Amino acid sequence: MLSPFSSGRPGASAARVGAILALCLLSGCTSIRQWWHNGFKVGPNYGRPPAPVAEQWIDAADPGVQSQGADYSFWWTAFQDPLLDELVATACRQNLPLKVAGMRILEARARRGVAAGNLFPQKQQMTGQYTRNEFSDNAFPFGSFPFKKHYDDWITGFDAAWELDVWGQLRRGIEAADANLNAEIEGYDDVLVILQAEVAAAYVQMRTVEERLELARENLHLQSKTLRIVRDRFEQGIVSELDVRQAGAALNATESLIPTLEESRRKLQNALCTLMGMPPQELHLDQRGPQVIPEAPAEIVVGIPAELLRRRPDVRRAERQAAAQCAQIGITEAELYPHFAITGRIALNAENFSELYAWDSIAASVGPGFQWNILNYGRIRNNVRVQEARFQQAVLGYQDTVLKANREVEDAIVAFLREKVRREALTRSVAETEKATQIALIQYEQGIIDYQRVLDTQRALLLQQDSLAESRGKVAVNLIAVYKAIGGGWQMRLAAAGSQAVVAELPPVEEPRPIDEPPLPPLPAPSVPNAGPARPE
Repeated sequence: MLSPFSSGRPGASAARVGAILALCLLSGCTSIRQWWHNGFKVGPNYGRPPAPVAEQWIDAADPGVQSQGADYSFWWTAFQDPLLDELVATACRQNLPLKVAGMRILEARARRGVAAGNLFPQKQQMTGQYTRNEFSDNAFPFGSFPFKKHYDDWITGFDAAWELDVWGQLRRGIEAADANLNAEIEGYDDVLVILQAEVAAAYVQMRTVEERLELARENLHLQSKTLRIVRDRFEQGIVSELDVRQAGAALNATESLIPTLEESRRKLQNALCTLMGMPPQELHLDQRGPQVIPEAPAEIVVGIPAELLRRRPDVRRAERQAAAQCAQIGITEAELYPHFAITGRIALNAENFSELYAWDSIAASVGPGFQWNILNYGRIRNNVRVQEARFQQAVLGYQDTVLKANREVEDAIVAFLREKVRREALTRSVAETEKATQIALIQYEQGIIDYQRVLDTQRALLLQQDSLAESRGKVAVNLIAVYKAIGGGWQMRLAAAGSQAVVAELPPVEEPRPIDEPPLPPLPAPSVPNAGPARPE
């Protein structure tokens, strides 16, 4: 508790304050010079640490990669699937983890308000008390107690104490709260980016499974037709029973694929329901549009690696966490120096309640005071070292986050480009296998070839068609991974709810905010229009 100076002489009080400040100057000249240059705040001022980024992407020369800026606010509209747009919008409104992230921002905003309030008098209390007092005769050293032994004590008043932020401890606390608030905002954006990517990926995977399911049913129909032909030829004595058994085995093998694919479809639909904040249920998506895999555009626009520092929310969050930890160094270092405060009290004090509000019952006191932990320097200095080590950890964590972000983008780009090549090869393979299957079936009916050739071509057709559908889905999923890795989608938060005109005029992506200028954006998950034209940044 800060205690006031006991002397009633203003000159003596001022002299003591000056002596204490002089002692502080002598005890830490280097820190005091830093305190002076930092705007009367001890501890280091924060500056964004360097981060390793490549000059360009490895596949920048590929014709399918465009290294230029673009607006990624509604990247999923590139698939031109209105149902996908609707699912993403619903998830952004109703997803529960996203709402939790929004509540964390409200919590951080309130904590920032608490930190700012500490700049004002920290203690402001109304008090009131009544006591009945009696002194002991036996405790008095000179015989009978000479004064009144029994009396009442009524008191009510107002106490205040204001610690002056001489060393910037409270202002550093506001800096830390600002950075933590920004970090939570970036955390919200990170959840938003992940949510959009998960919804789009689950939708594409579901459409892929539906196409594979349809292909399996078509092949089942084809093999049923082949089985009838084989049975007819067996009954005519043209072929042996072996052909019938082989055709039946192939038919049953294809039929066994259908339950597995139906299970996968149901699980992906359940995942979509959970992402949209609703219990698992039948969405009836097959009744709301064609069951086709969304087609990915031929080119992707990824910008340059350095843009990850300002676009990826997880990178920006790691940088803000480092800023918050830097402020903790100054907060801890301020404990090395004395804390100055002004305390005051005004009260009404009387023995009888009827006299409590009389003018003569007023009592008051006011004066400066200080508190200095002069024998705790070993613990305080080591605590400063702890905060400095944590800051270095936060910086290294930020740099590691940047490296991982670069790797994720590179992995997603190469996966997208190579899967496109694989898809093209599979497309040609399917076309050739379909022709081969038709020829094999005709030649079998004519008795030119045995059934094994037909069986082999039909198996190859099923395998190639299934691989092609899976590859088409992977191309779209890999493109989604690219948009997620470059940090697209959170910019939709900056758009006004439901305004198509505003969507077309989104502000550019913000640079990391200075530690002393925290933004306070609106928080509820926005209502997103279905499809909007992309606008270059």
